[in-house]
Amino acid sequence: MGIKIGYVPEHFSTPLHFAEAHGFFASRSLSVTLIPFPSGTGHMVKSLSSGEISIAIGLTEGWISAIANGNSDFKIAGKYVATPLCWAISTGTQQGIDDVEKLAGGKLGVSRIGSGSYVMGFVLAQAHGWLREGKEPFEFVILDDFKGLRDGVNSGKADAFMWEHYTSKKYYDSNEVKKLGEIYTPWPSWHIVASNSLPTATVSLFLEAVNEGIAYFSDHEDEAVEYISAHLDYSKEDAREWLGTVKFASDVREVDENDLNKTLDVLREAGVVKDSKVSCQDVVLNL
Repeated sequence: MGIKIGYVPEHFSTPLHFAEAHGFFASRSLSVTLIPFPSGTGHMVKSLSSGEISIAIGLTEGWISAIANGNSDFKIAGKYVATPLCWAISTGTQQGIDDVEKLAGGKLGVSRIGSGSYVMGFVLAQAHGWLREGKEPFEFVILDDFKGLRDGVNSGKADAFMWEHYTSKKYYDSNEVKKLGEIYTPWPSWHIVASNSLPTATVSLFLEAVNEGIAYFSDHEDEAVEYISAHLDYSKEDAREWLGTVKFASDVREVDENDLNKTLDVLREAGVVKDSKVSCQDVVLNL
C-alpha cells in the first residue's frame, strides 16, 4: 500500500531514512513516499487535514494542541523521541536585544500559527510570567520556515524566534543570528500521528518499520553521523554531539499517557488549549 509520510528534514529524521534505505518498509509491503516539510509541524497539520499526507512525524506540542483544539483528522499513533527538545531563542546580530527578558510583549517570529515555534512562545511566556488572560503574550509574525525566521530577525520583522538548538548552532557559529537563551520542552519532543482514514493495520506495519529504523540507527552511530553531515547540513562534530543528547523511543508503538496528560496540562496553563475536558484518550489512536 502506498502511503505519504511527512517529516521535518532535520537530524531527527535519520532513523526514518534508514528505514527506507534498508528496506524495512518494503519488507512489510509498504510503498512509502517521504515528503519533507521544512516549515515544520504546523504545515503538516494542514497537509494531514487536506489528505496530502497520511502519517507524519513532528513536534508533540503541535500535534496535541491541534487535536485538543478541535482537529479530528488525525491522532497520535506513537512516540518517536523520548527526550525533551532544546529550543534555542535567537535574535538578529544587529538588534539591540541581549536578554530574553527584553522580549516581553515583542514580535516573535513563528513558522505558522499552531506550529511548535508558535506553541513554545506561550510556554516561554508562561515560564517568565508574561501571560495575561485574554491577551496573546507576543505579536506573532508568520515567517514560514527556518530561513524565513533567520531573515526576519535580521530585517527587523521579528525580535526573536525559537528553533531546535543544533539546527540553529551553525548560524551562531557563522554569526548570522545571535543566541539569547534556550528553553526545554517539559515533554518528550517528537510523536508520530496518523490520519483517521488510514487502516490501523497499515499504521501498525509502519510503526514496526520505524522501530527497525531506530534500532539500526542506534547500532550504526558512525553511519548516522556520516548521513547527517552529508545530507542534513550539520557538521560531523555537531552531529556526534547531538547523538549524545537524544534518546529515541525503545518502541514507538508505546504511547505514555502520563506524558500526553502532562503536555495537555502545560498547554492549558499556557493558554494554548482552551478545552478543559480533552483527555489523553481523545488524542491517541487506538491500534
